Amino acid sequence: MAKSPAGPELDHLISLLAKMPGLGPRSAKRAALYLLKKREVLMRPLAEALDDAAEKVVACVLCGNWDSQNPCAICADESRKEGVICVVQDVADVWALERAGAHKGRYHVLGGVISPLDGIGPDDLNIASLAQRASASDVQEIILATSATVDGQTTANYVAERLEGLNITVSRLSHGVPVGGELDYLDEGTLAAAIKSRRPY
Repeated sequence: MAKSPAGPELDHLISLLAKMPGLGPRSAKRAALYLLKKREVLMRPLAEALDDAAEKVVACVLCGNWDSQNPCAICADESRKEGVICVVQDVADVWALERAGAHKGRYHVLGGVISPLDGIGPDDLNIASLAQRASASDVQEIILATSATVDGQTTANYVAERLEGLNITVSRLSHGVPVGGELDYLDEGTLAAAIKSRRPY
């Protein structure tokens, strides 16, 4: 095996960068070299920002969104509709819907989807806490906004079954979300149309 031309510190940086989504070993090497070239204007500020985020950013106790305040800014916003909760897979989906300005209620982040192949079951997700929130007297509607993948659909079906018997409307995203589509990759117009055209589950 050829010896690495970089020192152990640079090798370690490259190996960590390679674990990022979308970055393979070659891309990680390019990113590491770029950071080193720009160490004063980019690398040091990035290191400080990473350290700051690691110390201060936490998961919201109510919805699961990431924020430096707890409850998060969305949950603390009294102008939002208390009785409508939009259920999403990940925090990126919250941000996508907020970017689109499509939802004016609350959120609930499941933390993923049910995926037997990956060993992820219902107990690994924030479904029990959603059922607790949904049983509150002021909740009128739960919008299931999981992705239109097989695992997303399976998760939505399971959540809908868990919410049966509660006196609330359970709806699902409709037009605009393609089968196999991920919310984070959709444009604002598509997301807004999907929220507006939701239907009973």
